[in-house]
Amino acid sequence: MKTTSPTSSGISKCPTGIRGLDEITEGGLPRGRPNLVCGGAGSGKTPRAVTALDNLRRLCEDHLPDRYRIHIIDLLQRPLLAKGDQIVAVPALVRRLPQPVRKIIGDLSNTQRVLVGLDIRPRAA
Repeated sequence: MKTTSPTSSGISKCPTGIRGLDEITEGGLPRGRPNLVCGGAGSGKTPRAVTALDNLRRLCEDHLPDRYRIHIIDLLQRPLLAKGDQIVAVPALVRRLPQPVRKIIGDLSNTQRVLVGLDIRPRAA
């Protein structure tokens, strides 16, 4: 994960990749500190969802630098997407391209399984 330069207050930030949140927090969440993420019911703020997003970003930065886009979708606001992608549990990752579509459910903490599930070859060290 990329870290922005320290802010005027000297606090190093970790971008979340969520444009609105990064703007509100002036560059992301403070690195190395506990952060409380608040929001309405179903807004993806569970520890498991936050962990899945963090694991996905790390995996993409490590194995797909500059070759990925992450779209976060609130399935309570767009339930037809859940139905169309046959999502029955969250957090869920749906990779649409390249085809075939691949889906993984969970916090994405097992990097090797996620790489195999998404058909991504590990990047050479």
